[in-house]
Amino acid sequence: MTEVPALAIILAAGKGTRMKSALPKVMHRLAGASLIAHVLGASKAAGIERICIVVAPGMDEVGSSASAVQPKLDVFVQEKQLGTADAVKAAQQALENFQGHVLVLYGDTPLLRAETIEAARNELHAGADLVVLGFETDTPAGYGRLLLDERGCLTGIREEKDASEAERAITLCNSGIMGFRAAGTLLDLLGRIGKNNAKGEFYLTDAVALARGDRLEARMIKANAEEVLGVNSRAELAAAEEAMQRRLRLAFMDAGVTMTAPDTVYFSHDTRIGKDVVIEPHVIFGPKVVIEDGATIRAFSHIEGAHIGKDAVVGPFARLRPGADLAREAHVGNFVEIKQAEIGEGAKVNHLTYIGDASIGARANIGAGTITCNYDGFAKHKTEIGEGAFIGSNTSLVAPVKIGEGAYIGSGSVITKDVAPDALALTRTPQEERQGWAAKLRRRLTRGGNKKT
Repeated sequence: MTEVPALAIILAAGKGTRMKSALPKVMHRLAGASLIAHVLGASKAAGIERICIVVAPGMDEVGSSASAVQPKLDVFVQEKQLGTADAVKAAQQALENFQGHVLVLYGDTPLLRAETIEAARNELHAGADLVVLGFETDTPAGYGRLLLDERGCLTGIREEKDASEAERAITLCNSGIMGFRAAGTLLDLLGRIGKNNAKGEFYLTDAVALARGDRLEARMIKANAEEVLGVNSRAELAAAEEAMQRRLRLAFMDAGVTMTAPDTVYFSHDTRIGKDVVIEPHVIFGPKVVIEDGATIRAFSHIEGAHIGKDAVVGPFARLRPGADLAREAHVGNFVEIKQAEIGEGAKVNHLTYIGDASIGARANIGAGTITCNYDGFAKHKTEIGEGAFIGSNTSLVAPVKIGEGAYIGSGSVITKDVAPDALALTRTPQEERQGWAAKLRRRLTRGGNKKT
């Protein structure tokens, strides 16, 4: 990567009326993160030192959200929606004293890769005054077309509404993403862009023809069409989600993760998975999940905000909520929910159980139907279960309560007091049996005319 500093101007002023949402377009989520967060992440990964965004009036939440991702961020407001050149002009203050490359990106292109941004920077470093990111497509309708001369050099960009019939037949299209070797060059070109188009707006794309007229070198580099997909509707958001999930699945499989039905597994943008992990079909990962080497995630499990230790087993049909922390070789089985709880090494919580606000010691066994009663209507309370403890099926542990190491809890108990290590605790009433009672009941009901037909 070149050592020349770079500034990225991310245009995020479009409110996205086609999304039919009160939420600004770039705030819609893809793989758990906002569209603009993906662009910010790619910019940071590409080594861009300074980033600013341009928003429309009333889009304060976009600036706040972006600043949470990238703290050193300048936010500028485009007062009126007068085109892309006008949007870049809104960030003029950032350009005036900047010495380095300038990249113009878009907050609604979340699939853009850091490698592609780096390629544009390298083209500028190699001598281009201006670089445009283009792509080939069999369906170019709606896109600006890139115009090349007989040598294949970029001469201009024609918006579709202003294009001739021959120009509309061109399949090499403009992504909108551009780079400028110097901020001064960009400022000079911005000052000369007029409204010479069907929409009466200031098009940044006109900078190419102006640059050519100044004998500046304008170049084009290609990206995959999917990578520069812009999100302007719910359908396009779904298409971007599909593309992102496909990218994440391939990356994990390349890194040593086995998926038996990858198309059914959905990841978050920040999912972290070690080697030799096996993920069965229909698993969903929410944000902030870390899985260590050798773990197995069985089918139809939902996991978010959780840490899963080496060689642990989760599912099938398990739910891990934020704060779930499974140690090495822990087992969490079918129809089990874990929330804000530590499950110790080798501990087993295998069936039909809720564990919340708890710590489970190593090698403890939690029987089917166990519940930690952690909420009293006002506050959450903790349950502590010691190493090697055995909790019988259908037990309710009323927090706050501590079960000592090696203790046994009899099935069907409601435990409200601490249990000493190696003790047996149970709260059942004595079993009573009345011989012949059921037969007598049936005869009485039959004589009374209540026999069912």
